[in-house]
Amino acid sequence: MTGPFPPRVAAAPLALSAGAWDDYALIDSGDGRKLERFGAVTAVRPEPQCLWRPGLAPEVWDAADAVFEGRDDEDQGRWTRKSGCPDAWPMRWGEVCFEARLTAFRHLGLFPEQAANWDWIGRALSGAPRGARVLNLFGYTGVATLVAASHGAQVTHVDASRKSVAWARENARMSGLDGAPIRWLTEDARTYVRRELRRGAKYDAIILDPPKYGRGPDGDVWRLYQDLPDLLVACAALLSDTPLFLLLNAYSERLTGLALAHLLAEVMAGRGGGVDWGELALIEARGARGVGLSFFARWSAA
Repeated sequence: MTGPFPPRVAAAPLALSAGAWDDYALIDSGDGRKLERFGAVTAVRPEPQCLWRPGLAPEVWDAADAVFEGRDDEDQGRWTRKSGCPDAWPMRWGEVCFEARLTAFRHLGLFPEQAANWDWIGRALSGAPRGARVLNLFGYTGVATLVAASHGAQVTHVDASRKSVAWARENARMSGLDGAPIRWLTEDARTYVRRELRRGAKYDAIILDPPKYGRGPDGDVWRLYQDLPDLLVACAALLSDTPLFLLLNAYSERLTGLALAHLLAEVMAGRGGGVDWGELALIEARGARGVGLSFFARWSAA
């Protein structure tokens, strides 16, 4: 229930762990790397948090289909692939299908640790009336958008990258959701939110997964630490009178889940509800170890 009360911030963090699912597994980790399975393709990628030694023998790692060679910090690198390793291939999470690709930024078009948030979004919307209006800012290749749409939501998907939006639309087609009520927009998130405020638009739920740094299609510069607080204030103003949730995720070593939680509680003052917060992690398929990868805070009316 919402009301004229400050949101309740959870006293302790949540460690939300995404274990193996049919099309993904963290096979092993160590020595600053992860060995993962994406569908039928195994890949090695840098991950500086893996300070321990690998648990599996070197020959298991050597058998990977693709290895990313480059720094771990978003700088471009290159993939070394074995013969027969595709550039792109289909994957599935639940009812949602999408395409994995070997990109120059070590990513493959999905962040598998986000499966914990995808599950939460689905559960939050499954109990809501069909047609709930959801805004997904910094929507990337659209997996969260498709999860929301598959649960009956009307979704507005916003990303500054034309290439990412085209990829997301293709994922919608693969999922059989190309006819779903999804608006696909290539635009700077702040510009779009400001325009929606002027129009008096309202959304029942908002998802944000902003980068540390980025540029909009018109050259607008995004800096997480400087720009996130004002954007969150604007997003809170976009929420309807009976909102469902506001979900914030951040990949930054200088932000914690607790910091995101208090920021979220501040902008949602007077709405009641509660804020949970913590870390998203991947768990090795053998259940031995976990790798923390991002921080989140989630306000919900319930």
